[in-house]
Amino acid sequence: MIFRLAADAVLLLHLGFILFVVLGALLLLRWPRLAWLHLPAVAWGAYIEFSHGICPLTPLENRLRRLAGDEGYAGGFIEHYLVPLIYPGNLTDGMQLLFGLIVVLLNGALYGWLLLRGRRPAR
Repeated sequence: MIFRLAADAVLLLHLGFILFVVLGALLLLRWPRLAWLHLPAVAWGAYIEFSHGICPLTPLENRLRRLAGDEGYAGGFIEHYLVPLIYPGNLTDGMQLLFGLIVVLLNGALYGWLLLRGRRPAR
């Protein structure tokens, strides 16, 4: 039971990290200093996609699931709805390249917008 809960927690952490990588620049509107944490996260996310690597959270989660006696992701809410978002079954090299480009381009656009917004004269 504890290993299954730990695996689910790792999965949620993984999803949270992915959301932070993709949309975290929006948090800079409220907390600009968060850029020091967000930029390395974006670099890591892009690196994993471009290198076709595996995030260390994936083997950790799989290990915890094996310790819990699980074989796969069949079952509850987390496995049914969140796992396909993080681990698409038909992930190709081209899709990973596209995901990496989306991360870089989206965050580049958000950071560019934030920089331009900060340079406008006050009214």
